[in-house]
Amino acid sequence: MSQILLQKEREETGDVDVTLKVMFCGICHSDLSNINNYWGFSNYPMVPGHEFVGIGTEVGKNVSKFKVWDRVGVGCLVGACHSCDNCSRDLENYCPKPIFTYNGTYYDGSTTYGGYSDIMVANERYVVRIPDSMPLDACAPLLCAGITVYSSMKYYGFCEPGTRLGVVGLGGLGHVAVKFAKAFGMNVTVISTTPNKEKDAIEHLGADTFVVSHNQEQLMAVMGTLDGIIDTISVPHSLLPLLGLLKSDGKLIMLGLPDKPFEVPVFPLIFGRKTVAGSAIGGMKETQEMIDFAAKHNIIADIEVVPMDYVNTAMERLAKGDVRYRFVIDVASTLSKIA
Repeated sequence: MSQILLQKEREETGDVDVTLKVMFCGICHSDLSNINNYWGFSNYPMVPGHEFVGIGTEVGKNVSKFKVWDRVGVGCLVGACHSCDNCSRDLENYCPKPIFTYNGTYYDGSTTYGGYSDIMVANERYVVRIPDSMPLDACAPLLCAGITVYSSMKYYGFCEPGTRLGVVGLGGLGHVAVKFAKAFGMNVTVISTTPNKEKDAIEHLGADTFVVSHNQEQLMAVMGTLDGIIDTISVPHSLLPLLGLLKSDGKLIMLGLPDKPFEVPVFPLIFGRKTVAGSAIGGMKETQEMIDFAAKHNIIADIEVVPMDYVNTAMERLAKGDVRYRFVIDVASTLSKIA
């Protein structure tokens, strides 16, 4: 595994920037992929982390939305072109020139570094306000996992009460998908390879049905019953059984990022008028909307808080799926002990 840098010198606070002391940072599966260059575009040295929260310590003279001591967070983006059609529609996440929070190139040509750090500086446009009612540690993963599932549900119409939604995979994304879906009033079926997650899915997360994906009898029981499916799995797998679970006109939405392409079976698409589509995070306006919705409905991630010196072990465990359901680094406490 590549070396992870835990601290990096930051630039000064600009006129429209917010500097925050990082308190907590979630560990996303895409961090693991970037660290190991699974997608082929990693640059080193790298400071991962794109779901972090903290306290504002300084604001630029032209900042209007935030002040010192505000509870704030930063997600996957720190910049975009601000001139394309997507940016004009508050869809910075689909800008053709996005600037990612780490492993990206900023406007001035410098490399972006993420939240496995003590401080961060970001343009106020890419900072969200964290409501006082939300615990900072369990809120952090919502800035990636939360907005990813929320945005897809909103855009594809999976937010109407009574909608029958399948959630494939009960991990970092999947468990918050169940929480948001239930807050929207949907009937939720969790589809997992792991039978021992059934009790947690139903009794703790509130899912209505649990299906083991390799159990043919259970699959047949829900065949053709789902209006939509959100697929959160980040490893290659067959889409054919999932398409069979959809009603006619059903939609299978891909959120995971495997390192190998899928085979898409055409017959069930054509003869069921079904859709396979994708979705990725959301723009900044929608991200704040998601955080406010989560606060209203008491939605937070289920987390395991770890110190910074545990990161490499956490990555190894994450690769094995050994986490319930999201690691969060306690950055501030770790650094205070070092100091």
